[in-house]
Amino acid sequence: MLHKNATEFLTQFYTETHRINLDKRLSEVYEEIELSGTYKLTLDELNFGACVAWRNSNRCIGRLFWKSLKVADGRSISTFEEVKTAVFKHLEFATGNGKIKPYITIFPPESPEGMAPLRFWNSQLIRYAAYKKNGQIIGDPAQLDFTDVCLSLGWKGKGTAFDVLPVVFQFEDKKPLFFELPAHLVKEVAIQHPEYEGFNDLNLKWNALPVISDMVLEIGGIHFPSAPFNGWYMVTEIGSRNFGDEDRFNQLPKVAAAIGLNISGKDMFWKDRALIELNYAVKTSFDKEGVSIADHHESSHQFMKFIQQEKKLGREVMADWSWIVPPNAGSTMKVFHTSFENKVLSPNFYYNNPVWKKSNTEPLNKCPFHIFSKK
Repeated sequence: MLHKNATEFLTQFYTETHRINLDKRLSEVYEEIELSGTYKLTLDELNFGACVAWRNSNRCIGRLFWKSLKVADGRSISTFEEVKTAVFKHLEFATGNGKIKPYITIFPPESPEGMAPLRFWNSQLIRYAAYKKNGQIIGDPAQLDFTDVCLSLGWKGKGTAFDVLPVVFQFEDKKPLFFELPAHLVKEVAIQHPEYEGFNDLNLKWNALPVISDMVLEIGGIHFPSAPFNGWYMVTEIGSRNFGDEDRFNQLPKVAAAIGLNISGKDMFWKDRALIELNYAVKTSFDKEGVSIADHHESSHQFMKFIQQEKKLGREVMADWSWIVPPNAGSTMKVFHTSFENKVLSPNFYYNNPVWKKSNTEPLNKCPFHIFSKK
């Protein structure tokens, strides 16, 4: 299978980049596989593979910019300090002065036996903790269990709604390690509304950089279980989902009250109105601070442009419709009225079973979006 995957990827790489001597490279790779059970991608192959994995990501609406992804080669990293340095460098470079840059740091690949040399425990490098106090949850409920894990490892949070969790990782099957992120590397935006002063009393804020850190990057049959990557936020990810969902920060009732809406009657349209103003506050706040963010209408337009660009090159865009269509005003966008084939292409990003969570992965084994590491 590895021979087949390597052949398909290298053929694609040499074809799209107009290179010669494919047969020579394939011979080298086949020999390496026979000797070691795996092979090493060249830096050019790694860069191309990471970019195409983004291009092929079925659930991402922001793929128009796939060629702009910058790749940091961390395949030789093997110590605590090296991991820490690589993460800090990633955050610093990708965040910049607020003009977010798409960036990926690729750590060592799995062994031929399927053992991961390094796994991050965080779903994203920057997440807010959650604490249960007096029957209520302070912070992000989605991180409640993981916060307990961090506390059990010796981390001490401040107990606020926006405590940044530590970065937790482990080498192979060794004891997990963690480090905290310096405040200057975690750019945050205070969420304020330009028209409703009462909204600002909610004291909301969000981080500028969504670095996904628990997915597997697959290139030519080689699995990279630790390859944190980022683009920039789409406004509804923060406003509608992180703040709006009832099982997350659940801010809609508070937003509605802050802007003077009646939430006591049978009419539930206050939710729609509050959601619009919440997203508007997120967008205007990021814009005011000069931090990159896309609105859902803009993202939809860009995705349709991406489809047209790919079509001209003879490539069909695969997409998961339920993920591509934004949670707000979906029917006003062309993506809502477009059907997609949802075939998984390679290279790509896949979900993995969380290292820290004992879960039954059997039902997910048939899911095309999942790859499981042995550790």
